[in-house]
Amino acid sequence: MGGALAGKIALVTGAGKNIGRAIALTLARGGATVVVNGRSDAAAIEAVAQEIRAAGGQARAELADVSDPAAVARMVESVRADLGGIDILVCNAGLRRQTPFVEMSLEEWREILSVALDGAFILSRAVVPLMIARGGGSIIGLSGISTHVGTPNRAHVSASKAGLEGLMRALAVELAPHGIRANCVAPGAVDTTRGASAGAMPQGLGRDEGIPLRRKAAVDEIAAVVRMLAGPEGGYVTGQTIHVNGGAFLG
Repeated sequence: MGGALAGKIALVTGAGKNIGRAIALTLARGGATVVVNGRSDAAAIEAVAQEIRAAGGQARAELADVSDPAAVARMVESVRADLGGIDILVCNAGLRRQTPFVEMSLEEWREILSVALDGAFILSRAVVPLMIARGGGSIIGLSGISTHVGTPNRAHVSASKAGLEGLMRALAVELAPHGIRANCVAPGAVDTTRGASAGAMPQGLGRDEGIPLRRKAAVDEIAAVVRMLAGPEGGYVTGQTIHVNGGAFLG
């Protein structure tokens, strides 16, 4: 595949389904070689990698828990050894739970933050030296609307995503001299298949009549914004949170 991302290596976490899968496919269509990461479902990430290859792109599946520094180090070193480095990092992996704050255990709190926030830190710390060696890169975190509108029973999810946005802003300033940009994309309600552990869509977020555009986003619409930030079109955008929510939150 040709395109503006030709020659770029992209690592997309949580890429076995839904938004992550759409991002992996979109970056591949743009010409990038995509490392499709997941935590436990090897068949799912291999299926996405095979879908990319069947369309003429280049991809490989890498199973690794992003909250485990050793697992991330092994994955990143494998990619460096085989592909030469990483130019685009998409921190999409995250867990969703719905638990009233007064019933929330410290263990559950830490579980949620360990993936979306700690995982982004661990990944970025491992990947940034490779980006510096290649003369720059793009780091993109997937945040969410609940961080901005306040959603009951998701204090841990909101805190993890707010921390992710803060991390991207800090990295944007610190890494700019190396040509590395860092941004967040914050989706609103998206038409995806929710896992059982995520529970029902939080009240107020999933009702089409509460969205000015009167519909949920398609996963490809989220992926398109990630693609813009990853490519030359986003070359002067850093430290930002781009909201893709149909007008449900006006940031």
